[in-house]
Amino acid sequence: MFMTKAVAPATKVSMTERTSWGFGARRRAGQGGFNVTAIASRPRSRNRWWVVLASALGLFLGPIPIMVFSFGVFLQPLVQGFHSGRGAVSFARAVNGTIFAFAVPFAGHLVDRFGARRIILPSTLMAGLILLSAWLCSNHIWQLYLFYGALGAVSSGVAPVSYCAVVSHWFDRRRGLALGVMMLGLGIGAIVMPSAAQSLIARLGWRLTFAIVGAAILLVTAPVTALLLKEKPERKGIFLQRDSSHIKASSTPSAGNGMSWREARRASAFWILFCSSILVSAGVGACFSHITPILADRGTPAREAGFATSVMGCGLLVGRTATGYLLDGIFGPRVAAFMFVLAAAGMCVLRISSSQETAFAAAFMIGLGLGAEVDIVAFLVSRYFGLHSFGTIHGVLFAGFSLAGGAGTYLMGAAFDATGSYAMALGLFSSATFIGAALMMFLGPYRYHTRSPAE
Repeated sequence: MFMTKAVAPATKVSMTERTSWGFGARRRAGQGGFNVTAIASRPRSRNRWWVVLASALGLFLGPIPIMVFSFGVFLQPLVQGFHSGRGAVSFARAVNGTIFAFAVPFAGHLVDRFGARRIILPSTLMAGLILLSAWLCSNHIWQLYLFYGALGAVSSGVAPVSYCAVVSHWFDRRRGLALGVMMLGLGIGAIVMPSAAQSLIARLGWRLTFAIVGAAILLVTAPVTALLLKEKPERKGIFLQRDSSHIKASSTPSAGNGMSWREARRASAFWILFCSSILVSAGVGACFSHITPILADRGTPAREAGFATSVMGCGLLVGRTATGYLLDGIFGPRVAAFMFVLAAAGMCVLRISSSQETAFAAAFMIGLGLGAEVDIVAFLVSRYFGLHSFGTIHGVLFAGFSLAGGAGTYLMGAAFDATGSYAMALGLFSSATFIGAALMMFLGPYRYHTRSPAE
């Protein structure tokens, strides 16, 4: 329990008052009555961590692992099924990323206004139904674009933005760790889903593979999330106003715990985060989507080439866990710069080396950068802009992240179609990622950081 310095001698608080606030309180005499100046006791740890685990499941068995991280293993089957080039099929991923990018800020705004639960649950159901509809797709390429576009629109409600918003409201001092544990779900999905999809495609085809994932979302993710995902503490009647030294209790929500969207977009920190995010995302997103064909073109067997995506997913998993832990103790921009430099170095290695072992090491390094980026952006939004408009601000940044990832995937495929090689694209994306890492060092000190223990 947190305590503040008493201005006047405290008096005993009745059980009725304790119950009505949900925490013990001191009262002091003042003009017009009594003011509560004590601090809300922490929510039960098990309740907070169940929220984290429910969020992790939603990210693990949701549309993003099959939509983004498994695109590389679907690329060749889709090229064959739609009788198109890699650029044309990769354009479906670009359509998906573009629609997602325009939808996710709106979803973030809805999360700020109505709460994450009311956005996540219906979005989960719709994503499952859309994946089931893959069974109805014919061989017309426009249907592939429609499928990926609809999935992008609905997935904006179950993006990390929604889950990061609710978890960030439950945690402060351990926010980095909580976000890292939550993002483990996405990391595990990035490891498991490509290999599982590769196996299912070989046996059942790409249509039925999408349908099976959709059924799993409807039968597992939707009911578990509905049962365990709890709304942020403020919506339960306790509003925490954080400043640099303590937390005060208030009976009404306040804008004092963060910037509005209008204020944030005028801050230099926002544009530094935005530019760094899109530069890094373009490179790591392109490599993640094309790692399988990159290795296949070098003579790697299909099964081992597909395994490279899982290796990249392992890097993503390690990157999320390590980054979440480091952010609670090390200045965030330094952590970001280090992780992004590793990703850029991985792209350089992938370009200059033809060895299969080195390619797997490069894939792991790129995965580190991708895993770190989402955690870092969410954490830095809370530290530089607060939680008042977290969903909207993070949604706009995540929109740029997604749009850049889709554009990078398309440009990588188009570059291959034009030159017959991935070498030029890998060199350009590596340079862009180095620039993104450098930009992080221009961020100033945190503006919203509670130094007293919050959990």
